[in-house]
Amino acid sequence: MTKEEKQSLIDLANEARRRAYIPYSNYPVGAALRTKSGRLYTGVNVENAAYPQTMCAERVAIFKAVSEGEKEFEVIAIVTNNGGAPCGGCRQVMAEFSLDMIVLLANGEGKLTKETTVNELLPDAFTPRHLVIDK
Repeated sequence: MTKEEKQSLIDLANEARRRAYIPYSNYPVGAALRTKSGRLYTGVNVENAAYPQTMCAERVAIFKAVSEGEKEFEVIAIVTNNGGAPCGGCRQVMAEFSLDMIVLLANGEGKLTKETTVNELLPDAFTPRHLVIDK
């Protein structure tokens, strides 16, 4: 993946971030997901007065992709004000589909702050292979 491709995905996530619904935290998050087929999906965090019902940007992007038939993901860019990392729930959802997926973290100025993988973010992840029972 080229530097320009990474920046383009970060810019897309940063643009999406403007649409976040964040009346409680005032912490906008945007995500841009690229599938192995090259399709792009964005997501934003959507807060709710019943806090547990809040949905993270990363999961919104992934669920949009899955709802359109995509299940193979290559890279996700996540933009927050301060380059924050995904929560545990989002890490687990990402691990469901690809431990090798590249994760680009960027700040609100669109600057890449960290490049990692899902596997590095969630070592020893519980994945579908753990559900296979040997008889």
